[in-house]
Formats: sequence, C-alpha cells, structure tokens
Amino acid sequence: MTIVPAVLAAGLVAYGVWETRRHERVLSEIPIRIHVNGTRGKSSVTRLIAGGLRAGGRRAFAKTTGTTARMIQTDGSEIDVFRVGRPNIIEQTRIFRRAVEAGAEAIILECMAVTPDLQPISELRLVRSTVGVITNIRADHLDVMGPTVDDVARALAQTIPARGHLFTAEHDRLEILASEARRRGTELHLIEDSSADASDLKGFTYCEHAENLALALAVCAHLGVNRVTALRGMQAAAPDPGVLRRYWVRVGSKEVEFINAFAANDPDSTRLIWTRLGLHDPGVRHIILVNCRGDRLERSSQLAQLVARDLPADHVVLSGEGTGLVAMRAVSNGLDRARLSDFGGMDAEMVFERVIHLVPEGGVVVGIGNIVGLGQEIALHFRNRAVARD
Repeated sequence: MTIVPAVLAAGLVAYGVWETRRHERVLSEIPIRIHVNGTRGKSSVTRLIAGGLRAGGRRAFAKTTGTTARMIQTDGSEIDVFRVGRPNIIEQTRIFRRAVEAGAEAIILECMAVTPDLQPISELRLVRSTVGVITNIRADHLDVMGPTVDDVARALAQTIPARGHLFTAEHDRLEILASEARRRGTELHLIEDSSADASDLKGFTYCEHAENLALALAVCAHLGVNRVTALRGMQAAAPDPGVLRRYWVRVGSKEVEFINAFAANDPDSTRLIWTRLGLHDPGVRHIILVNCRGDRLERSSQLAQLVARDLPADHVVLSGEGTGLVAMRAVSNGLDRARLSDFGGMDAEMVFERVIHLVPEGGVVVGIGNIVGLGQEIALHFRNRAVARD
C-alpha cells in the first residue's frame, strides 16, 4: 500500500526535474529575454519594444496580459492566449516554447505575477531576463502587494534580472530599485520621459504616454536599434485594446467626446491623465464614468475617494458590479449625492444611452475604473458611433 504513493512521488519529482531542464534548454535558445513589470503601461511598453525590435530586423516574439492576453508573433500578427482555468505564471514556459518554434531571437514578456511570493519565481526560474523593465510604481494592488506603495516597490523589484540591465522611469522609489539592482549585480538605467517629445508622440494613432515611449526607445537603443528605425516600428505596431483613446460621438445637434481611460485604474494614473489631457475647461460639462468590479474592494475605495475629492467633474456615473459600495463611500467622502448616478447592473447599451442623456448640450465623458468585460463593451459602443473630426 505504501509503494504506490512512493512511486507516484518519485515520478512527480522526475517529471519536475525533466521539465526544469527542458525549460532551461529553451531559455538558452533565446539570447534576448525582456521582462516588463510595473503598475501601469506594461502592455504598451511590451508592444512598443517588440515593434521597435522588429523594425530593426530582430525576430522579436512578445506576449501581453493586458486587456486581453495575446501572443505577438515575429511578423507582428497576433494570437489569443488560450487558457483552461485561471491564469498561471507557468503559462510562460509554453510561451517560450512557441517563441522558439517561431525562431525568435528576442522575447518580450509582460509580467504575469502579482503576489510578492510569485514575482521572484517568475523572474528567477521562468524568465531569467537579460533586460528588465519596471515602468512605474503606483498605489495599485495594495491588498496584495501593500499595504504601502513602498511594499509595492519591493515586490516589483523582485523581477529585476541578475547580472543584467534594468530600465525604469520611476523616480519616487528609485532607491528601492537601485538597492535590489546592486544586490543582483545589475546595471540600472533611469529614463526621463522628456527623452520622448511631442513630435515623437504625434505619429501615434492613439494617446501614448511619453514615459512608455521613452522606456521602449531606450531598450531598443540598448539592443542596437537606432531611434528613427525603432520609432517607425513602434508607430506601426498594433496597440493594446485598452489603450487610451478619444472618440467623438454626435447625437442630434450635440457632440460628446469620450475618453477611454478605463485601463488606468489606479488613482495616480487617472489623475495624471486628467491633468495631461487638460480636463478642466469650466465651459464644458465633464462626466466621469466609473466602471466597477465587485471583486476589487480596495480599488473601489480608491475610486470613491478619487471621484469625490480629486477630479472636478460635473457628474459621476457608476456602472458594473459593487456600485452601491462605491456610491456610499463617494458620498461619505464628500460627493454631493445629486451629482451621482448609479447604473450598476445595466448592460453597455443602457449605460451608453443614459450617459448621453446626461450631456444635453454636449460635453466630455471620461471612462475610468476597470476595462475588463463591461468597460470594454462600453468603450466599443462609443467607438462604433464615433465620427471623424475636422
């Protein structure tokens, strides 16, 4: 009776050793391995680096886990990542094998790990990057990586490569990253967003962030692709479905501008977008559309405080799940109940119609909170009704 469990245990150990050695062989076949982590911008930076390297003649294979999980092949075409069950970081071993089959010499992976215990496993056992990227460090996933933003920084630092190169645009918590980089024998490159100017950003069909572009250009330059070539490839690359975009919708005589910022779901990123887009014209009606998720209580609290205290909108609309909690906390934080509409439980078409009704003379609607599911459907309603603007 005791022999069978012992045999099974020995078999599992043998399989684990075989799988580990197979993955090590796969890793050795891809000399350039880039691991992209951070609070915001991971998907965009992954795509930008891949586009820049492809333009420079490198066979670059990429994988993102942003709005939708995608594999980006060496020719730029994309394939959905098929999953059975919940996402698991072991998925990265399968992605590496696909990259080798495609003949890739470079792989760019958006980090899948969130919890602090999985971050070092993802880097040191699965990716073993030669180049690491940490886009920024902000107040998100505090329930998992927190409770403080410094704790988030320490968790993200666990994906810094050993004896490699780290690129970051993070300034506020740079010393935490620098300390871990020194411990791992890795050279740190601090990138200023000013290294990507307005003329560089003008060539994109969507609203790209300067720091994302600056990071991607720096990584491509490090790998031998000149700026002009890399920028051309980045501007031609397909963006993440959740990328920041602006649409204009005309209903009768009124025009409504919709800004899809659903993917910027932490307070710092949302405030930054609000400021950069100049959303403070007193002559224009501004509505914030907050798409909520019932399983993100920490984020719901952050969103409630954000719309109550920090964003000077004329009206706040709630959609999705768990909206009652967000409404209650927003009001307790000082939001006038008369300036709040709860459309929780409604489908995308109903939310769209009711939001349009709230801007009788036209105005600006800013979508924030969460893009997955209903957020993406709402954005599609605005996109499908968008008109060209002179």
